Amino acid sequence: MFNAFLDKLFEISKTGKFLDQTQKLSEYVDSLDNTAIKNIVKNIGTIPENVKASSSEEKLFSKASDIILAKCFRLLGMDSRAISERGDSADVVAKSFYHGYSLVADAKCFRLSRTAKNQKDFKVAALSDWRGADHEHAVLVSPYFQYPKEESQIYKTALDKDVCLLSWEHISILLEQNKKENENFSLESIWQSSTRISRDSTFAYKNAKNCFLPKVNEFIAAKLNIDLPEFYKILDSYKYVIINRAHDEIKCCVEKLDNIRNYTKDQAINELIKETKLEEKISVITDYISSLGEKDE
Repeated sequence: MFNAFLDKLFEISKTGKFLDQTQKLSEYVDSLDNTAIKNIVKNIGTIPENVKASSSEEKLFSKASDIILAKCFRLLGMDSRAISERGDSADVVAKSFYHGYSLVADAKCFRLSRTAKNQKDFKVAALSDWRGADHEHAVLVSPYFQYPKEESQIYKTALDKDVCLLSWEHISILLEQNKKENENFSLESIWQSSTRISRDSTFAYKNAKNCFLPKVNEFIAAKLNIDLPEFYKILDSYKYVIINRAHDEIKCCVEKLDNIRNYTKDQAINELIKETKLEEKISVITDYISSLGEKDE
């Protein structure tokens, strides 16, 4: 199903303006059944290598992750939408029908080829600011196995700024367990995980940079009434999804290498020119100068 989703994304990325593309993609996601959404959630955290970096397809893939996350919140029984406008604001907002609280969320996706990530890749502090005065909670959703494994500033920032660090795998487990808010069941305690952890003396200031995802796992397992060893068994099963994707990504890279090795000299030069985008830069600079009007030297 994820491949069909990608095919649709590539198709949409070739038509119209970005806002129109976003609308078409939202309509497509809304048309998918729950089984398809669950499959996409298991894969959306990894940007495929056949999505060119800094391309229109990558831009749309990023927005697609917001749309999918908003859909997940709706499946979890909340009112949610992805924000179409770009700018200094959260990408996703959600509100509980039954319990009155609301949250802002940010979806993160990374390539398997991406090297070490730092605080600016996660934008934890910015997400806290985007919550503003209108929303109680801020939730960051990233690939579980791409969070720093030990110490990182993002953990201290999340505790200081009261930002919930979740993963696509956590969201997937909630969906697979068919959990949904109602009058007697609330997910708010999960969104409050950083608040709860910051009260734990184990995470004193000197240890605040330590990875606290195991504690988040405890909270989610308890909410789902799953024994912690069983929860980790489920979580580990997602490694196989990543491994299968890794084989696909390696195959894609190998095919690209083989293709490059077969280039003629002229093809290689043209590809290098295209890759540097120097012609586009010259065009933009020329247009800008023209907009200034002719000036005496």
